[in-house]
Amino acid sequence: MYIEKIQFPQDVKALSWSELDILASEVRQVLLKKLSRKGGHIGPNLGMVEATIALHYVFNSPEDKIVYDVSHQSYVHKMLTGRVDGFMDPERYDMVSGYSNPKESEHDFFTIGHTSTSISLACGLAKGRDLLGGKENVIAVIGDGSLSGGEALEGLSNVGELGSNMIIVVNDNDMSIAENHGGLYKNLRLLRETKGKAECNLFRAMGLDYIYVEEGNSVKALVEAFRKVKDAVSPVVVHIVTQKGKGFKPAEMYKEQWHYGMPFDEKTGEPKFQSSGEDYGSLTANFLLERMKSNPGLVVITAGTPTVMGFTKERRDMAGGQFVDVGIAEEHAVALASGIAARGGKPVWGVYSTFVQRTYDQLSQDLCINRNAAVIPVFCASVYGMNDVTHLGIFDIPLISNIPNMVYLAPTCKEEYFAMMSWAITQKEHPVAVRVPGLQVESRSDEIFDTDYSVLNRFRMSRAGENVAVIAVGNFYSLGESVCDKLCTERGINATLINPRYLTGLDTDMLDGLKEKHSVVITLEDGVLDGGFGEKVSRYYGGSDMKVLNFGLRKEFADRYVASELMASNHLTDVQIVQDVMAIYK
Repeated sequence: MYIEKIQFPQDVKALSWSELDILASEVRQVLLKKLSRKGGHIGPNLGMVEATIALHYVFNSPEDKIVYDVSHQSYVHKMLTGRVDGFMDPERYDMVSGYSNPKESEHDFFTIGHTSTSISLACGLAKGRDLLGGKENVIAVIGDGSLSGGEALEGLSNVGELGSNMIIVVNDNDMSIAENHGGLYKNLRLLRETKGKAECNLFRAMGLDYIYVEEGNSVKALVEAFRKVKDAVSPVVVHIVTQKGKGFKPAEMYKEQWHYGMPFDEKTGEPKFQSSGEDYGSLTANFLLERMKSNPGLVVITAGTPTVMGFTKERRDMAGGQFVDVGIAEEHAVALASGIAARGGKPVWGVYSTFVQRTYDQLSQDLCINRNAAVIPVFCASVYGMNDVTHLGIFDIPLISNIPNMVYLAPTCKEEYFAMMSWAITQKEHPVAVRVPGLQVESRSDEIFDTDYSVLNRFRMSRAGENVAVIAVGNFYSLGESVCDKLCTERGINATLINPRYLTGLDTDMLDGLKEKHSVVITLEDGVLDGGFGEKVSRYYGGSDMKVLNFGLRKEFADRYVASELMASNHLTDVQIVQDVMAIYK
């Protein structure tokens, strides 16, 4: 196999045209074998095989600098830059991450996992080169779906003024995660239909030179194009048309489903692990679809990730005009939601916790200052969610809960979640975010939950006890129950258990009432402690004799962690928590 001999990009340059084609075939075989066992981004990487080979055939990495947007299409780059063992040897599969990472290789220049960033980052590299007198090529690789992100358009606008070498490879497979949405895709379609000759050209309008490559899965055609732009003296876009999922029939036919996937059968494409039971995405979609029938102003918004709320193609079609995909544009999604609410509609923007970070200013300025009653269910906000350093879901509580006028709710189970959502989509006073309770659906059907949350910041005391009070947030409520049970059975302490429900304020009456029979209060939250919920409680009790312990996660960029290990290292097991409580309890 040729792939086994590729240890450095220079090895690619020694191959003939026919050998390069064989290499591309071998790369796909290796990719599919690893992806079928470990899962990962399937369609994007299969579509970029030839383009990546051609890039390394023409350019001289790491002197020439290639920046991959969002890293969904960087696997082949890793294989050709000394990390092939991480794809061929099952025992070394975990040696490489799914994203570009400078700690892994000198051929990676940034740790990247969020979209629409490569043009701006590469523009910075080019500007730094020009200031310091360098000569290298700087290449940004970006998919067409990522172009909908505001940062990508900001970068394109700035690159137009750069006036020096900057090469932007636009990988156009006519797909985002799902289908593309937005007016700029009409221009990309026009460019494809005219083979790049249309007078109306987004990139030329930005002041960029432009080359079109129809055969984006031909190594030879790509090499010819890249040779034309190598050492260019002005910014240029190389627009290549590729097939997402190329070489694997299921991924070619069902592009959305195969953008990312868990382990699967390499021959049939059947998933190796079938999901059983309920999931919050599908439950949320069905809940909202039912409410749409009686509320024509209810509209679901997604920023390029429709299935986060369970809106598959079938459900999107059912919702019709009451579903809006704005593309990968979280900032616009929030401002759009604010505008819809201002006009009397009821927008619901579903988002992964990690992507809330991309739109802090709009949450603050466009939404909360104006007190517009949008609803934001926040998914995968948990230590048990995504665990890559670029996709951590544990920073949402400090981010969202400290914005004035926002109401951030933390349900403990399915029934409480939908009670809160039902209130949120009918009330008109507040922007409301709801922290979807973890990944596993937990039911507490024997409990009765409030249906009105308009009187803000009222905690719920589930068990009345004395001496120690446990305030357990959201999906850490079950951990709080376990701690209380251990304190009772092992230490003889009948602890009080509290479900705070609100992350954006304190029930000061309840906290003051705890002073009568309690000497210790502990808080449990599934997120970072710094700026989080527990610190609010500690600050409130600061001038009193109450002892307060805050349990949560330390502030760090944890990477590819094992959840149980991270929990233990943060003293978040019931055994450790009880030990820590007893160390200060008198």
